[in-house]
Amino acid sequence: MFSITLLCMGKCKEKFYIAAAEEYAKRLRAYCDFRLVELPEFRLPEDPSEGDIAQGLSREAEAIRKAIPKGAWLCVLTPEGRQLSSEQLADTLRDVKNSGKSAACFLIGSSFGLDPGIKALADLKLSMSKMTFPHHLARVMVLEQLYRAESIQAGSKYHK
Repeated sequence: MFSITLLCMGKCKEKFYIAAAEEYAKRLRAYCDFRLVELPEFRLPEDPSEGDIAQGLSREAEAIRKAIPKGAWLCVLTPEGRQLSSEQLADTLRDVKNSGKSAACFLIGSSFGLDPGIKALADLKLSMSKMTFPHHLARVMVLEQLYRAESIQAGSKYHK
């Protein structure tokens, strides 16, 4: 069975985001082996300098590298990434599966983004929108889109 991991920097605390994420994770598990991994954000000073931010992202990158499943296709969520329709995301995942990969990993960085070295590892840099969303809402949105992509591939009526 194909495996999908969603790596998220930071722990979700709001109950309504947690409930929504759990619902889509449950639905997604009908199609794949799904795992959600929360990694701790590096604590920065109240008004961090560029150097503080770079150091924090570098520290987070160490944890991210260890958490990416071996051999997984990697997609990072980043504002400068490509925007795809739901159908295009479904086609992309289908292509990953057909390429012989058995796992995909999606990554949502911290509020300061991602270390450039992690972005360089990505097979796909994906942008959800030109708009800015809270990271915990982005988590729910990614989960819904992964569920939708799997539903499209399965020919389900979920996607209209």
